[in-house]
Amino acid sequence: MPEVTPVPLAQLTTLRTGGIPARMFDAHTPADLVDALREAWADGWPWLVLGGGSNLFVGDEPFDGAVVRVLTKGVERMPSPRPGFARVRAQAGHTWDDLVAWTVAEGLAGIEALSGIPGTVGAAPVQNIGAYGQEIVQTLVEVELLDEGASEPVVVPADELGLGFRTSVLKEHYGSAPARSAVIVSVTLELEDIGPSERVVGGEQLRTALGLADGASVSLAWVRERVLATRRSKGMVLDPADPDTSSAGSFFQNAIVTAAFARTLPPECPRWALVPEADPYLVIPLEAYSGYVPQAVTNDPAVKVSAAWLIENSGIRKGFKLPMSRAGLSTKHALALTNRGRATAAELAELARYIQGRVQSEFGLLLQPEPVLVGVEL
Repeated sequence: MPEVTPVPLAQLTTLRTGGIPARMFDAHTPADLVDALREAWADGWPWLVLGGGSNLFVGDEPFDGAVVRVLTKGVERMPSPRPGFARVRAQAGHTWDDLVAWTVAEGLAGIEALSGIPGTVGAAPVQNIGAYGQEIVQTLVEVELLDEGASEPVVVPADELGLGFRTSVLKEHYGSAPARSAVIVSVTLELEDIGPSERVVGGEQLRTALGLADGASVSLAWVRERVLATRRSKGMVLDPADPDTSSAGSFFQNAIVTAAFARTLPPECPRWALVPEADPYLVIPLEAYSGYVPQAVTNDPAVKVSAAWLIENSGIRKGFKLPMSRAGLSTKHALALTNRGRATAAELAELARYIQGRVQSEFGLLLQPEPVLVGVEL
């Protein structure tokens, strides 16, 4: 059994908070992972699965339970039933950005815009990670999943995971339990095999982020390099020498609101419709026309609005800190709460609540945290 001497979770999370757990397991193989989880469940311990620790905000008190560190590695290329595509199976503990780098080197397209996102492969579907218009839901085929209390993993198709905007049935949202209590053992993606050649970049959001004109052709390697450079400029690529990266990435989610509510926000607030507008023209074939024209259906889609814009325009600027606090906003990115040097979870939570209060007071919208909170209340 891969049980080890517990260490403070502050040493294993990118926000650098968290006390010492009662028990800790290091799972280096899929069998280790299954065994460790089964033991924790059989003994009735509270349990926490830890990958890269980049999407966790852990409280200061010791964790009275078992922490299972997923350290499994490995990537396997497999044939796809679709011509021009390949499937890739990666173990849950494999570093996400290492997987992206591998796929780019193999000439496999579909996750290159997700370069630089910290964490592990197993965490990616839980969060349905995304950036610049790419999300893992677009390429995910299936996962191996170990349900709580089960003895063996099962293969679960992607369409059974409830993947949505930064969510899935596996994610523990603040204030609620996951719809399915389970742990990912491996992930299978299906990617387009384009080789080293250049191709036209699809997606307006990605083209805008990369500064590309419509119809411009670039290689996967070029896209990855530009995405990494962009993320580094925002302090979103882990760097021990850069205190702006001592964060959980974007601490608050971009808000999903109704179109009606979005119209109450200032027009300069960035926003994106989540579904395309319907065609305003109704075409009825002449042979089908009965003299009756049905009433037009108004398409009023949900809208995603920029949490970073809301924060900065509520009067909170990059680098903001509360008096005497060791927690502060990143100097590069208004969505990242950072540990500026031995900050406690209480200090970070105080800053988060302050930001929520300012945004709610100014715009009538309560921002929701993106990381999983363990032993912390906002």
